[in-house]
Amino acid sequence: MKVLLVGVGGVGESIAVIAKERPWITKMVLADYNLKRAREVQKKIGDKKRFPAEFIDAGQKKMIQELAKKHKVDLIMNAVDPVFNEKIFDAAYAVGCNYMDMAMTLSKPHPTNPYKQCGVKLGDYQFERAEKWEKKGRLALVGMGVEPGMADVFARYAQDHLFDEIEEMGVRDGANLEVRGYDFAPNFSIWTTIEECLNPPVVWEKDKGWFTTEPFSEPETFEFPEGIGKIEVVNVEHEEVLLVPRWVKTHRVTFKYGLGDQFIGVLKTLHMLGLDNKEKINVKGVKVAPRDVVAACLPDPAYLGDRMFGKTCAGMWVKGKKDGKPKQVYIYQVADNEESMKRWGCQAVVTQTAFNAVIAMDLLEHGVWKGVGVLGPEAFNPIPFMDKMADYGFPYGIKNM
Repeated sequence: MKVLLVGVGGVGESIAVIAKERPWITKMVLADYNLKRAREVQKKIGDKKRFPAEFIDAGQKKMIQELAKKHKVDLIMNAVDPVFNEKIFDAAYAVGCNYMDMAMTLSKPHPTNPYKQCGVKLGDYQFERAEKWEKKGRLALVGMGVEPGMADVFARYAQDHLFDEIEEMGVRDGANLEVRGYDFAPNFSIWTTIEECLNPPVVWEKDKGWFTTEPFSEPETFEFPEGIGKIEVVNVEHEEVLLVPRWVKTHRVTFKYGLGDQFIGVLKTLHMLGLDNKEKINVKGVKVAPRDVVAACLPDPAYLGDRMFGKTCAGMWVKGKKDGKPKQVYIYQVADNEESMKRWGCQAVVTQTAFNAVIAMDLLEHGVWKGVGVLGPEAFNPIPFMDKMADYGFPYGIKNM
């Protein structure tokens, strides 16, 4: 498989590092706006022939197409902030190769009733074009990271193998990670974090369909496994809520994230000051997006690994019935930062995201997963994916509750 990897930040680097061990990846083009960064990752991998470095502007559809054609790639792997998704998605379609991302095209809040009604939903742009992709015989596998991605695989597994009826399911994400040496240092892209945490969270219910709530709504305490413990989680906008109901039968879907009081406070302050705005404004004659300024002021998550300590947990909580009896389970994956740094040289949050994309590539390359159109992870058999998780260094667990 030949892959054009668009974006070589923390997650992109991890994808490349994990892919290095897989000989069926015959070429992975490390493409980034920061060519110095791409070459830095290339040097770390130590294989210039299989991992060539290229400059790319992800906002330029033509440039993406030209690089894809130059390297005759089979797949364009989108590993940049989702503001570029439409361009990359459309470029893959135009070239005629397959496409994969880890976060779907962006949403737009309802113009008059944002905390009760959906406006443009995550992934709407992509699903509206599903028929075109299907007719072309190409696959756009959307939301194939850890969340969304792995968690969606777990949702399908729960339906197919653990439950007769599902009342509710939802992602529950928490960690006890700390970054030493900084008063505030997010361990993932702050651009993406602001987007998903400050937009109205989406909930899905069988009788109502998709609807929205206030940010940070419905707080609950969830006990995470492997020593992480009890953490308060709140509603956050996320792709699983838009993906799961398309393929899994349930009565309710949510996404809840353990942000912590300090993080929520910072996000609320950014919003109050308008610093979450992703549209460019004029600052003394210079056009700049406030959110980009915030990102530039904070440490790059790709370089925080040696300062991070603890574990992060991602998983799907499911409540329903089996053989007429009530049943609850939590299907999860825990990544330890010390182990991640030792094995991959990358911090746990980004490696926990990246390995899922590489497993999906593996299954597509070997014909285990097959499909055309715009599909989420739930559209495929979950067993082959879950069977490979331990081999890739990220075993899953199931906790009965």
